[in-house]
Amino acid sequence: MSSTIKHYASLYFVKVLKNLSNLALAGLLFAGLTAPAHQAHGDESAVVGKVSLVLGSAFRESASAPRQSLKVGDPLRVGDSILTEASGHVHVEFNDRALVSVRPLSQLQIIRYDYDPARPEQSVVKFNLVEGITRAISGEAARNARERFRLNTPIAAIGVRGTDFVVRSSGGSVRALVNEGAIIMAPFSSDCSADDFGPCAVNAIELTQNDMQIVELDGTSAQPRVLTATLEREPELVQESVSVAVASVDANVRAGDKSAETDVYLENVTSRRVTDEVAVARTAAAPKPLPDFTPSSRASEASLAARQLVWGHYGAGLGTQERITLPFAAASQQGAPAVGNTRYILFREEAGRTTVDRGLGPVSFALNSAQAFYDAGSGAVAMQVNGGKLAINFETNTFATELNLNHSATGKVDIMATGNVFDGGYFNSRSETQSVAGAVSVDGREAGYFFERQLESGGIQGLTLWSR
Repeated sequence: MSSTIKHYASLYFVKVLKNLSNLALAGLLFAGLTAPAHQAHGDESAVVGKVSLVLGSAFRESASAPRQSLKVGDPLRVGDSILTEASGHVHVEFNDRALVSVRPLSQLQIIRYDYDPARPEQSVVKFNLVEGITRAISGEAARNARERFRLNTPIAAIGVRGTDFVVRSSGGSVRALVNEGAIIMAPFSSDCSADDFGPCAVNAIELTQNDMQIVELDGTSAQPRVLTATLEREPELVQESVSVAVASVDANVRAGDKSAETDVYLENVTSRRVTDEVAVARTAAAPKPLPDFTPSSRASEASLAARQLVWGHYGAGLGTQERITLPFAAASQQGAPAVGNTRYILFREEAGRTTVDRGLGPVSFALNSAQAFYDAGSGAVAMQVNGGKLAINFETNTFATELNLNHSATGKVDIMATGNVFDGGYFNSRSETQSVAGAVSVDGREAGYFFERQLESGGIQGLTLWSR
């Protein structure tokens, strides 16, 4: 993922003001920017948004009213705090179509929300994430007045550039991941006050979208740093990012609309999570065998050769443990090499074509079959592949995937990745501990990828085949 460190000049706001044609208005605006966050601005009794979804235990608090349980349709005003318990999850839709998700065990305060549809460029917005996780999708206010949007945390200020991002504040540290757009994070200091608005100038780092990375600041650092967003390092941020990408494609596919509204997949992400949590609870109450997408015996050569994508293995491979592969010589008869590693190579039927069909839009794939192995140095043992998701958006040339593995020696392991799709239908994602690389058939109806994952003891390697 491309990330750019930018130390912004102290004249940041002055430059903004110089672009305003009315100097008197600029003076008034500057006064507003430097006013304390608790100062009243406009009519604080005005409704600035409403609750669009509530799960579990969630509450609203304000200085003028006791704590109240939240329900769908409840209005929210400046000064309100949203609090969630362990089972709580709240979605808020603001007047400018901004969307905010407050995850379990979180507290988010609405400090200021000035928005005039007739003059969105003069909007002023500030939130304060006291603790927990929140996801924000910019509305008209933040998109038109980026220099006056701020999400505060206990130790850092976050500004945006037309953005969809997730922030976690916990234990004296702040981490953020960008799904779309860019954010600017800086620590509080004499040059970056919590009372200000917009991004700060000193010790700031800008994080943009693309491959999964996170920007992190802890209490011992003078400046944020950028890290690879592995599942082990920050599972909730990574899972949220992958779920967002997969759910957005699913929503588009079901609606038949390649530009579905962002709130559709925001709701879809929560629905997916709830469904998964219910399924887990039911399984715990009445255990049932988990599905396994690894064939019980080697798939026949005829069934594998009938696909447009075929995995071939070098030498003897893993012998009788091979389930969805053909010997290299047989697999190479099925097409041209697409991707591979030291053990396997994926061949693709191309019939003289090297590019994927145009106009495919968002495509959701179902897991067809897979094989996975864990090796701690004493030999490879087969793992269960209990499920997975793969979504590819050919309009934005991005992909997201999740694969669920299990073995008594490792417990449950989730492979999660997002990344870019390149010319010819190839895609990949790489981090310090994990790599995923694959290809799509030229008609966009099949996909396959290999994955490798390094654990604390040993490693995992496997193959997948997917159908549209």
